[in-house]
Amino acid sequence: MTTFASFISDNAEWFYLIGAVLFILTLRGLSSPRSAIQGNRYGMIAMAIAVATTFFVAEGPVLWMIIGAMVLGAVVGIYKAKTVAMTQMPETVALMHSLVGLAAVAIALATVLNSNMMHSSLAQFELFVGCFIGAITFSASVFAFGKLAAKKWAKTLKGGWVKPVQGILFVAMMGFGIAYFLTGNLTAFYIMTVLAVIFGWMWIAPIGGGDMPVVVSLLNSFSGWAAAGIGFTLGNTMLIIAGSLVGSSGAILSYIMCKAMNRSLLNVLFGGIATAGAASEEDEGPKNYRSGSADDAGFLMANASSVIIVPGYGMAQGRAQNAVKELYELLKEEEVNVRFAIHPVAGRMPGHMNVLLAEADVPYEDILEMDEINSDFAGTDVVLVIGANDVVNPSAKDDPNSPIYGMPILEASRAQTVMVVKRSMSTGYAGLDNKLFYMDKTMMIFGDAKKVVEDMIKAVSGSGH
Repeated sequence: MTTFASFISDNAEWFYLIGAVLFILTLRGLSSPRSAIQGNRYGMIAMAIAVATTFFVAEGPVLWMIIGAMVLGAVVGIYKAKTVAMTQMPETVALMHSLVGLAAVAIALATVLNSNMMHSSLAQFELFVGCFIGAITFSASVFAFGKLAAKKWAKTLKGGWVKPVQGILFVAMMGFGIAYFLTGNLTAFYIMTVLAVIFGWMWIAPIGGGDMPVVVSLLNSFSGWAAAGIGFTLGNTMLIIAGSLVGSSGAILSYIMCKAMNRSLLNVLFGGIATAGAASEEDEGPKNYRSGSADDAGFLMANASSVIIVPGYGMAQGRAQNAVKELYELLKEEEVNVRFAIHPVAGRMPGHMNVLLAEADVPYEDILEMDEINSDFAGTDVVLVIGANDVVNPSAKDDPNSPIYGMPILEASRAQTVMVVKRSMSTGYAGLDNKLFYMDKTMMIFGDAKKVVEDMIKAVSGSGH
C-alpha cells in the first residue's frame, strides 16, 4: 500500500494531466445532445481521478471528515438528482453555483487562519481575488435561486439609489481587499469578504427575470473562476485547469446569449430590461384576440403539411414535454413535417428546452436552433407556441420603442397560422405584452400546457386521417 501511495504521489501531476484532458473531452461532449451522456462520463472519471489523487498528495488528511463529507454530499446529490422536477432545474443549477462560491470562501478563510502557513504577496493576492469572487458568486447565486424559485425574499430591487449603493460597495470591497494584499491585515480581509457577500446580492437583485438565463450562465462562469482561485490557494493544478475551463466556457456562453438578445453583457448586468415599454403598452387599453380550443388546434395540425413547435417555460411548468413528444410522433404518423424551434434564451437557464426535449427522447435532428429554422417559418402552415412569450414577440423587430427592440426572435409571426398555448393573457417573464397574440392569424388556447396538448392528441387521433 505504501508503494502504491508513493507511486500516486510521485506521479500526481501526470494523473492531474489525464484528468484535465478528460475535463476538456467533457466540455466537448456537452456541446451536443448526442454526445452529452459520454461527456458526463468523462467528467465523472476525471473527478474520480482528481479526488483519488488528492487523497495521496494531501499532507495529513483527516480521512473520517473527508469521507464523511463525501458520503453526505453523495446522499444529498443522488436524492436531489432523483427528485428534482424539470421545472426546478434552473434554480437547482443556481444553488449548486452558490456552493462552489461558498467553498472558495471557506478555503480562503481556512488558509488565512492557518497560522502555520506563511503568505507571500502572491499568495495574499490569490486569496484576495479567490475569496471576493467566491463570496460574490455565493450570494448572487443564492439570490438567483430565490428569483427563479419565486421566493418572496428574492425581491427585485428598484430605484435610483441602487446603482450608487452598488458602486460604494464595490469600491469599499476593493479597497479593503487591496489593504489586505498590501498589509496582510486580517480585519481588512474579513470586511472585504462581508462586503463581497453583500455586493453579490445587491448586484443581481435589480436584474429582471427576463435576464436570468444570462445571469445563470455568468454565475456558472464565476463558479469556475472561484474554483480556479481555490486551486491557486491550494497549489492544485487540476483544480486550476478545471476551474479555468468552466470559467471560460461559461463566459463564452454568456456572450452567445447576450448576442442572441442583441444586448451587451454590461447592459444585462447593470442595465436590465426596462419596464417602461410594458407600461406604455398597458395604457393602450383592452385588445382583441381570438381564442380557440384544443380540438380546433388538433384539426388544423392534422391537416397541415408542416408544423413548427416553439417550446417555452410554460412547457416546463406544465411538465408537458412527454405529451408534446406524443403529439410530435402522432403528427409524424400523419406524414406532417414536424420540427422544434429553440431560442437561445428560452426557459430559465441555458439549454433548458433542449434538456426537456432530450428527456422526452425527441430526435435531435428535429430540434433546430433559431438560426437554422428562422427562414422556414414563412413557408410553414402551423406554428404551435407552448408557453413562450418574449422569444416570439414581433416588437423586437418592428417597435423601436420596445425594450427588447433588436433582440433576435423566432419569427413565428411569418407562418400562415399561429396557435399559442398559455394559462392566461399575462405578460412574459420580461414583463412585456406580445403583439403576436393579437394578430388575426393567431389563435389563443388557454389552459395547462400538458392538459391542452393531451386534448390536442385526442383531436388528432380522432381526425380520421
